[in-house]
Amino acid sequence: MNAAAPIALTAGESAGIGPDLCLALATTARDYPLVCLADRDNLAARAQQLGFKISLSDYRRGQPVTSAAGQLCVLHLPLAVPAIAGRLELRNARQVLQLIERAVQGCREREFSALVTAPVQKSVINDAGIPFSGHTEYLAALCGSPLPVMLLVAGELKVALATTHLPLRAVPDALNIEGLLAVLTIIDRDLRSVWGLPRVRIAVCGLNPHAGEGGHLGREEQQVIEPALARARAAGLDVHGPYPADTLFVPQHRAHYDVVLAMYHDQGLPVLKASGFGNAVNVTLGLPIVRTSVDHGTALDLAGSGRADAGSLRAAVALAAQLAQRAAQASPAQRAS
Repeated sequence: MNAAAPIALTAGESAGIGPDLCLALATTARDYPLVCLADRDNLAARAQQLGFKISLSDYRRGQPVTSAAGQLCVLHLPLAVPAIAGRLELRNARQVLQLIERAVQGCREREFSALVTAPVQKSVINDAGIPFSGHTEYLAALCGSPLPVMLLVAGELKVALATTHLPLRAVPDALNIEGLLAVLTIIDRDLRSVWGLPRVRIAVCGLNPHAGEGGHLGREEQQVIEPALARARAAGLDVHGPYPADTLFVPQHRAHYDVVLAMYHDQGLPVLKASGFGNAVNVTLGLPIVRTSVDHGTALDLAGSGRADAGSLRAAVALAAQLAQRAAQASPAQRAS
C-alpha cells in the first residue's frame, strides 16, 4: 500500500446519484488526494444541472492531484451514449464495470491507495446481459480473492455477513463449517492488521429464531455454527455465540464485542442502517486492497435533483483514507497473519 497515492473514487451508475455525490464531495477541500473515475462530460453536465461550480481537471498518473474546494481530478472513461439523470441506459452498463476494473488495476499497482465506490444499478447490468451479483463479488473476482467478507460500519457498530446477496431460501445450504471458519479468520485478521485492534471480539448470530431453540427451531446452530466457533476458538480467535439475533443487537449486549457476524444480509443490516443510515460505510474485507462504499443505492428518483445526501460517501472516503494509512504502516507479517 502507498498511503500517499490518491484514492480512487468510481462514480457508479451514470444515471443515478453517484455523479451528484462525487461533485458534492468536491465542493469542499479534502485532506487526501482523490481521483474520480467517471465520464467527464457526464460530470460536467450534472454539475451544470445541480448548479455546482466545479473545475474538472484531467488525471495524469504521477502528476499532483488537487484536493482544493471546487476542484475535482477526473480519470475519464467515456459512456457509450450521454446519460440522463434518472433514466437507465443498457448501452452504458459496461462503462460502470470499466470504472471498477480500472480502479482495481490502479490499486493493485499501487497507483491508488484505496478504492471508494459510488452505487451501481445491478438490474441494468444484468439486463445488458452481463452476469453481476454485486460490487463485493465482482471486486473479489478481479482481485483473485476466494472469499470477500462484507462489513458495514456505523459509528462503533460493525456488522459482518457470512453470506451476501443470496435468496433467503439459499442461505442454509450456503453455510458450512469451513466457510464460517474462513469468514471468522478474515474478520479477525483484517480488523487486527488494518483496523489496529489488538484483539477482535466477535459475536456470532444464530441462523434460526432463538438461535435454534436447542434444535427445536432448526439444527444449523448445532450442526454448523457451533462446530465452526469451536474450531475458531481452538485457533485462538475470540468468538462468542451463536446468539439469538433479536437480542444480540441490544446495545448493552453488543457493547461487549467489536463486531457482530450475521448469517445473512437482512439479518444484520437492518439494525445497522436503522441506527446509522446515510452515514454508514460498506467495507470489503478479504481483499488485497482497501475498499469502502456507501450504504445506499442509486436513488434514480433523486438524481440531478440536488436532494441527494453525500454523508455516506464522505464517511466512506474518510474511512478509506484512514484504512489506507493503517494498511501502509502494517508489516507484511501483520497483513498475512
